[in-house]
Amino acid sequence: MRAGVIVAGGRSTRFEGGDKVVADLAGVPMIRRVADRLVDVVDELVINCREDQREAIADALAGYPHDVAFAVDPEPDLGPMAGIRTGLSATSAEYGFVAASDMPFLDVSFVDYLFDRAAGHDAALPRNEDGYFEPLHAVYRAEPMVRACEAALERDERRIVAPLPDLEYVEVGPDEIAAEADPRTFENVNTRAELERARDRLG
Repeated sequence: MRAGVIVAGGRSTRFEGGDKVVADLAGVPMIRRVADRLVDVVDELVINCREDQREAIADALAGYPHDVAFAVDPEPDLGPMAGIRTGLSATSAEYGFVAASDMPFLDVSFVDYLFDRAAGHDAALPRNEDGYFEPLHAVYRAEPMVRACEAALERDERRIVAPLPDLEYVEVGPDEIAAEADPRTFENVNTRAELERARDRLG
């Protein structure tokens, strides 16, 4: 079984009012766009969010074809790595694909590829041409990643890459990404202007 984990607990500070997670994107809430991209490659969906977001996100995901579980942060605002920990803790699947809630152009074939690359390892992590990892667009073996995140938080490390030294992971580098992925798969929508541009492309 494969899980999809969407990390949605951020404060949308660059979005100029409102929660971008449920912002209208060409007639569909943004988080639903992300979730719909994952339908064919996961068996269940976990949403990591704050308690005050839960009702609006549940409304946005009404009628979703897979089971949807909510993993509410026990302590909000610790950052996305804590969100990954909370989300992966809520699945019984061995592996989960973790995505940010503002990635409406996810390439589903590349997500499937990451699941295949992760098999037998603790994670498959894309690394872009600038040398940066994409931890919010990666597949993790749930139990080792949860342990690594908890260890990092106990050390008071909140950086999203802090758990990586404790994992045996496969690096998916720029050449592999270029061969296997639509480059838009990593795009985030952080501002109202970016939302408008995404609407134009989806509308």
